Amino acid sequence: MGKRKVTILDPATDGVAEAAYFIEGKGMSQTAKKFVDGVFEFCAGLADERIEHRPCIYPLWKKLHYRCVTYKKYTVAYILYKDEIVICEFVPSKQIHW
Repeated sequence: MGKRKVTILDPATDGVAEAAYFIEGKGMSQTAKKFVDGVFEFCAGLADERIEHRPCIYPLWKKLHYRCVTYKKYTVAYILYKDEIVICEFVPSKQIHW
């Protein structure tokens, strides 16, 4: 099984941090930590070369040739290269309007 390198850009990490901050603001700091750990485990799992996700249907991301995958109630948008995955966005799915 081959593995690709996974790179996470600042907008994606900011999205994860915002979600964790929201959860923590509800008084659930342990849940926020588990959420962050889960997101980064999920992102690391995208390194498997056998897995390829559909292109995004959101028009802006489609123009940028992003691929999309859902993690719980969030959408992860990334660029797929032969040896690397670059995660560009992590946003709540309900915020994607077009």
